[in-house]
Amino acid sequence: MTPVSKTILRLFIALIAGTLFGLGLSVSQMIDPAKVVNFLNIFGQWDPSLAFVMGGGLLVNAIATPLILKRKQPIFTTMFRVPVKSQIDSRLIVGGALFGIGWGLAGYCPGPMITSLSFASKEIITVTLAYAVATYLTKWVLFKIEQANQIKRQNDEACVG
Repeated sequence: MTPVSKTILRLFIALIAGTLFGLGLSVSQMIDPAKVVNFLNIFGQWDPSLAFVMGGGLLVNAIATPLILKRKQPIFTTMFRVPVKSQIDSRLIVGGALFGIGWGLAGYCPGPMITSLSFASKEIITVTLAYAVATYLTKWVLFKIEQANQIKRQNDEACVG
């Protein structure tokens, strides 16, 4: 198979996966912020139906991932991309809390938010732009912090030796 045909096949597989994802989000109503907010509102008008959507995703992943990782190499790329960090640290806790606050206020998490862009409403465009800006700023700030830490480590090593 030529590199061009491999690329086309990978893009086609990505198109199928994205289509299935978008259909699933739409059919399950996860793109409706009111449905999501009611799911999160366990002390009010709680709607537990989205738990089945999440449970379905967890079940498929729990079955498919071990089977997929038994392969030496993925079919359509050169290596598996799996998380290597497994510890719970302050960055994960703060990030999870911020994500939860944003999810609760906006009623969107990233997948449904992007899918909802098809509505082209002012609200979803505003939320998506805010998401993109916040993501970029966070990456930039974390890069600057890591850069400063690296310089500090180098200076500390220079003072010791």
